[in-house]
Amino acid sequence: MAVPKDGRQPSQPGRQDVVPYGPGTGLPAGNAGGEELVLADDPGRKNYTLSEVLDKVILGDALEVLPKIPEASVDMVFLDPPYFLQLPKKELRRWTVKTVVEGVNDAWDRFVSFEAYDAFIGRLLSLAKRVMKPRATIWAIATYHSIFRIGRLMQDLGFWILNDVLWVKSNPMPNWLGVRFTNATETLIWAVGDRRVKGYTFNREAAREFGMGKIGANVWILPICTGAERLKDEQGKKLHSTQKPAELLRRVILTSTHEGDVVLDPVAGVGTTGYVARQLRRRFIMVEINRRYVEGIKRRFS
Repeated sequence: MAVPKDGRQPSQPGRQDVVPYGPGTGLPAGNAGGEELVLADDPGRKNYTLSEVLDKVILGDALEVLPKIPEASVDMVFLDPPYFLQLPKKELRRWTVKTVVEGVNDAWDRFVSFEAYDAFIGRLLSLAKRVMKPRATIWAIATYHSIFRIGRLMQDLGFWILNDVLWVKSNPMPNWLGVRFTNATETLIWAVGDRRVKGYTFNREAAREFGMGKIGANVWILPICTGAERLKDEQGKKLHSTQKPAELLRRVILTSTHEGDVVLDPVAGVGTTGYVARQLRRRFIMVEINRRYVEGIKRRFS
């Protein structure tokens, strides 16, 4: 579940400016926002052509939409699924200042059991694998609550893990209670569909710019999404509780795709993946079931 970044800094390594749609850009015109960006899933449709879903956010359930997308049609998948944090059903307050903790208590993060969570993630991974081209790669991101379960499921489904990448948050949520380590990381798993896959995209020079010590190490240090980058609702609160920073998606996309490649995000949240893909001259397909998030995507693209 991801999001954007305006206020970009061209001086950053590998930084690329926003690319508009239209004549001379190599990208389709008329898809910068509004209703033409959104395709509401038709339950009666058996399948969609690739041209129908390219550069669209499909309003619908990923488990129902993905089987309708053409097989072997995408070059990269970015999967940011629910964390399944298992938070208690009560208000959480910081012990000292007594303020309320704005945690992830959204309905989409609740599952009745680990078995139910595994079934959902397994189905999502299987459907994503179906639409991946033979040399496509997939990224999955999560916290310690679920990344190990996701990794096991990926291996059980035949994915071959190429790397894990550790995102070190330079501005993590403060450790108010002081009863455990401050949780300042998330883990990304990068994989191909099968251990026999060769020739997948890896842009080594981009990786060297982002990795620790200029050696392409699997450690990325960057802040969480804050300030003007964070999408807000009508009350000025966070529209999405786990919006990812655009810089994170920029690194993912630049290291593992080429211009013109098709990037899929099946649980798109507020659309950071597609937003950044468009900036970097990639095509995108996003799927999101939450209408409020889709409205946020439309605002961003317009």
